[in-house]
Amino acid sequence: MPEVLTDIADGVAVLALDAPDRRNALTLPMVDEITAAVDSVEADPAVGALVVTGTAPAFCAGADLSHLGESQREGLLRIYEGFLRISRSRLPTIAAVNGAAVGAGINLALVCDVIVAAESARFDTRFLQLGLHPGGGHTWMLQHRVGPQAAAAMVLFGRVLDGRQAQDAGLAWSCVADDELLAAARAMAGVAAAAPRDLVERTKQTMTDVRSIGDHAGAVERELEPQVWSINQPTFQEKLAALQRRISSKG
Repeated sequence: MPEVLTDIADGVAVLALDAPDRRNALTLPMVDEITAAVDSVEADPAVGALVVTGTAPAFCAGADLSHLGESQREGLLRIYEGFLRISRSRLPTIAAVNGAAVGAGINLALVCDVIVAAESARFDTRFLQLGLHPGGGHTWMLQHRVGPQAAAAMVLFGRVLDGRQAQDAGLAWSCVADDELLAAARAMAGVAAAAPRDLVERTKQTMTDVRSIGDHAGAVERELEPQVWSINQPTFQEKLAALQRRISSKG
C-alpha cells in the first residue's frame, strides 16, 4: 500500500505521509515515494503550491534508522532526501503540522517555506534524548528559523513546543485549531497557486539567492533582471491595462 498520498485541488497539491501505525516515521521506501510524489506534482503545470502534512495522529515521528544498509553515511543521506527533495522544490511549500514532529520530522517542516501548526502540534527535536547527534542540517535550519537561544532550548535542553509556543517562538507562521489546519494551509497555498507559476518560481529562487547577499545594493541588482522580465509578461501587461481602464473610467 502507498505511504504517501497526493491530493490536488485548485492548483494546490497536498502531500500526506500515510503510515500512522509508525506515526509517519521516514523509511527508505517512504522516502522514495516522497521524491516521486514531488517530482510528479512539479511536472504538473496545474499545480502552483505544495502542502505537506501527515495522517493523524502525527506529522512525522522522525526517521527509522534501523535499516540504513552497510554504509551508514549513504543510508543517512538517502533518508535525508525525504525532506531535502522538498527543500529543493521550485514550488512554494507549506508544512501543515498536525501532531508530533520529532527529529527528522522537524526537518521535514523546516525545509518548507512556511509552517502552519495545529494547536495539538508538538515540535520535539529529541536527538540528544535518543543518544543521537542531530542530522540533516537540523541545527542550521532551526537556528536560522528561531535564533540560537530558542534552538539551544529545544536541542540541548529538550524543550518541546506546542503549536501556540511554536508560533510565539517564530518556528510556525501561525497556529490554528486542529480541525481548521488543512483548510488554513490550503487557503494560504491557494494565494501562491493563483499567481503565474513561472513568476512564483522565479521569486522563490530570488528569495533563496538574496540570503547569501550581504547588502541591499546586491539585492537590488539580483532582483533587477527578473523584475524586468516580469514587466514584459502578459499577466502584468493585462493587470496594468485593467488598472489604467479603471482610472480612466473614474476620471
